[in-house]
Amino acid sequence: MTRTQSWIGFLATGLLLISLAMVVIREPALQSRAATTQLQTAVVQGVDIYLENCVVCHGASGEGLGVYPALNAIAEMDPVELYRTIERGRYATQMAAYGIDEGGILSQAQIESLVSLIQNVDWNSVYTIADARDLIPPEMVVAEIPEETMTMVSELVDGERLSDGLTLYAENCTSCHGINMEGTVLAPALDTDTLRATETYELARIIEQGVPGTLMAGWDNALDDEQVDSLVALILRWPDIQTAGVEIPVVEAEPLDMSPEAIASGERLFSITCTSCHGIDGYGSPLAPALNNILFLDSTSDAAMRQIIAMGVNGTVMPAWGGRFSDAQINAIIAYLRSLQPTAPTITQSQ
Repeated sequence: MTRTQSWIGFLATGLLLISLAMVVIREPALQSRAATTQLQTAVVQGVDIYLENCVVCHGASGEGLGVYPALNAIAEMDPVELYRTIERGRYATQMAAYGIDEGGILSQAQIESLVSLIQNVDWNSVYTIADARDLIPPEMVVAEIPEETMTMVSELVDGERLSDGLTLYAENCTSCHGINMEGTVLAPALDTDTLRATETYELARIIEQGVPGTLMAGWDNALDDEQVDSLVALILRWPDIQTAGVEIPVVEAEPLDMSPEAIASGERLFSITCTSCHGIDGYGSPLAPALNNILFLDSTSDAAMRQIIAMGVNGTVMPAWGGRFSDAQINAIIAYLRSLQPTAPTITQSQ
C-alpha cells in the first residue's frame, strides 16, 4: 500500500467517523420524527377501521350511542387495557371480541391503530370524515314529551324523579317496551302488577345487567345509579301516572315512499343483508325472528323499525346498520316489510 493510499484510507475513516458522529447527534431527532410519522400513519389507518367497525355504536365523535360508552374521554386509559378490551371484548356487555385470535376480524396491527386513534385523535376530524362519507349514524328515535305532560308528572309525589324516569324511558325504552309500557313483539310489557311486585333491587339489577337469553341488554355503562333509580320509580308508579292522565305521544315517522321502485330497492337490500339471519322472505330462522309476521308488523311502528335497523338490538346478533345504510335505504327496507303486511302469516316465536 502506497503512502497516498494510506492517506486516502485515513481520510475515508475520518469521514466515516464524522458521519457516524453526526448520525448519533441527529438520532434522537430522527427517532422522534419517525415516531411521529408512525403515530400519524396509525391514527389515519385507525380512522378507516373505526368508521368501518365502530362508528355505529360509539358515534362519529366518539360520544357513545345508547348503551355504548363514549370513547372521546378515555385518552388517558392504559393502552394495554384498551388493546385487550378491543381484542377480547367485555363480558356481559355489548362489546364483542374483535381480535382474530378471539374469533373477531381485526389483526394486531389494526387494533393497535384503533388504540392510537382513541388516545390521540381530534374527534372533530373523525366527525368531518364520517360526514363526508355519509357515515353519520342516524339519531335515535325518541318520543317527545309535551311540556304540559312533564308539568303534570312533576306535580306528583316524588315528581322530579318520575320526570327524570319518564324522559329516560322515552329516550331509551319505547322502541322495545312500547310507548306506554304496553310491550311489543320485541319485549314484554312493563305495566304489570307482577313486575311492580318485584323487589326494587331486582328491578335495578335487571336494568343494569340485562336478562341473558333475551333482547334486554345491560344498561350499566349508559345509566348511572340515580338514573336507574328513576326508571325503577317510574315503573313502580306507572298506575299513578296514568291516573293523572299522562300518556307518551306516539312518534310519527315521515310517510314512507311505497312506490314499486322503493319496495324493489328495499327487497334487494333485504335479500343481500338480512336473509342470512331473518330467512328467505323474512320468515325467520334460529338466528333471528320472523319479520314477515303479522304480529311483528302490526305492533311495530315505522319509527321503531327505523331505530331497530339503524341502531341494532343490544344483546343479539342484530347489528346497527346506521353507518352502512343511508336514511333512504333504511326507509326502503321498511317499505318492503310493509308491502308484506297484507299477506303476512301469524308466526309465534320465542324471543
